[in-house]
Amino acid sequence: MQQTPHPITTDLVLVGGGHSHAIALYKFAMKPLPGVRLTLITDTAHTPYSGMLPGHVAGFYSYDKTHIDLRRLAVFAKARLYLDQAIGLDLTENKVICAHHPPVAFDYLSLDIGSTPATMGIPGAAEYAIPAKPVPWFLAAWEQIVTQVEQCPTHPLSLAIVGGGAGGVELALNMQARLQQILTDAGQPTEKLEIHLCHRGTQLLPYHNRWVSRYLEKILWQRGIRLHLGERVSEIRVSEKRSGETSQQTRRRGDAETRRMEMEILRKISFTREITAKASNSLPKLEASQNCTNLSKSVICNSGLTIPCHQVFWVTQASAPSWIQASGLATDERGFVLVADTLQSISHPHIFAAGDIATMQNYQRPKAGVFAVRQGKPLFENLQRMVLGKKLLPYRPQARYLSLIGTGDKKAIASWSFFGWHSPLLWQWKDKIDRKFMAQFDDLYQVRLNTYTLVRRRQRAEGRGQKGRKKVAREKGIISDYPNLILPSMVADGEMGRWGDGGMG
Repeated sequence: MQQTPHPITTDLVLVGGGHSHAIALYKFAMKPLPGVRLTLITDTAHTPYSGMLPGHVAGFYSYDKTHIDLRRLAVFAKARLYLDQAIGLDLTENKVICAHHPPVAFDYLSLDIGSTPATMGIPGAAEYAIPAKPVPWFLAAWEQIVTQVEQCPTHPLSLAIVGGGAGGVELALNMQARLQQILTDAGQPTEKLEIHLCHRGTQLLPYHNRWVSRYLEKILWQRGIRLHLGERVSEIRVSEKRSGETSQQTRRRGDAETRRMEMEILRKISFTREITAKASNSLPKLEASQNCTNLSKSVICNSGLTIPCHQVFWVTQASAPSWIQASGLATDERGFVLVADTLQSISHPHIFAAGDIATMQNYQRPKAGVFAVRQGKPLFENLQRMVLGKKLLPYRPQARYLSLIGTGDKKAIASWSFFGWHSPLLWQWKDKIDRKFMAQFDDLYQVRLNTYTLVRRRQRAEGRGQKGRKKVAREKGIISDYPNLILPSMVADGEMGRWGDGGMG
C-alpha cells in the first residue's frame, strides 16, 4: 500500500559525492524524513572509494568495483540529482551557485567535496602535473598511460611522483606493479620502466611511525624506484619541442592533452549519451602518432636536480577550492571549512561539512579517507536531528587509527601508533574490509526488496494475533526504522535505472 506523499517543507542539499555523503544518502534511504526534499549536487556520477584505488591502479580491482554509482544511490534515497559543479555559495539567500544550473536553494546544507593536492604556486605544476585528486582526472591520465604501454611495450617510460606521504608511496608501488606486469606479459624487460619519487622531507610518511617510514623506504629501493629525499620541487617544465615548434605551440599541445583527458573522464563516468556527445564535439582530435609518445617533461628541484620524465603525478598536501573561503564560511589557514564537534560550520550552524573539506576545530586530523568514512553516520544523525529540531550529538574522532598501506604485491603494511607489520594476511584483511564497505552499495535494489519483504511480513503478522505481534517485536530493531517506507515503482519494474521522483538535473 503506497502512502500519500508529504508536502515538502524543508530542502536539504548535499554538495559533493564523497564518502560521508554516500553513507548519509544510504541511511536517508533507509530512514527518510517526511517533508524533506533531498538534493545531491555532484560533478561526477561515480565516486571512488579511496581504500581500493591503489588496488585498482595495480589492476586488482575493476573500475566498477572501486566506485559508488551516485545516480543509483540518489534514486535509492529519492534525492534529486544535479550532475554539475558547485562554484560558490550565496549565504544571504541560502543558495548553491552551480556552473550550469540555476542556483539551488537550501534550508540546510552539507559539504563533502574532497580536496585537491596543493601546487603552492610552483611554476608549471598546475599546467603539466596530474593531481591525485580529483580522482577522475587522475584515473583518466593513468588509463592513458596503461593503454600506451600496452600498445607500445617496447618504448621506455619514465614517471615522476611528487609527494612522499602514504598516498605518493602507495601510488608509486602500485603503478610499478601494474606496468611491470604489462611489460612482462609482452616479453619486455621491466628495466624499460623508470619511476621517480620526490619528497621534500628527509623521512617518508611523516604522519606514521619511524619503522613504517624506514621499511617502505627499503621496499622502494629494493624494487628499483628512484627515491629523492630532501628535494623540494621548484618547477615542472615542458622540455620537448617538435621541429619548428614555438613555446606557445608546445603549451597548446599540453592543453590538447588535458582536453583529451576531460573526454576520457566523461567516458568513464558516463554522465549521459547527450552530455558525452556534446563534449566530444567540442574537443579537438589528436593525431594517431601521439598515441605512444607523451609530452616530455622535467621536474626541476631547488638543489639543481632535474628529472626528465613523460608524466608527473602530484600527490602532496591537500588544498581547498577558493570559493569555500570566498563564500564567507569560517575556514582554517588552508581554506577548509572549520566545523564544531557536531560537524556544523562554526560560523553558519545550518551548514555542515565532512570529509577532506572539513577541519574539526577541536580535533586536528590528517586528510584521510578513514575519517571521511567514519563521519558518515554522525553526519547523517546530526542532519536528521537538525531538521527535527533535536539536540545535536558531538563526534569525537579517534586519536589513533590503523592504516593499511598496500605495497602492490597483494601484501599490506599495518601502521598503528608505534606498531608496524608487513604481511599478505594484512592485505587479505584489508581486501575483506574494503569489499564489505562497497557491498552495501552494490545491489541497492535487493536492499530495497529485502526491506519491503520485512515490511510486508510485519503487515501480515499484525493480522495474526498475539503470536504475530511477538514475531514483529523480535524484528522491531530493523522494521521500526522504516515507518515511512514508500516502495518506488522501480521495484515493480525490476530495474534500478529509472529516475522516478528523484530526477536528473
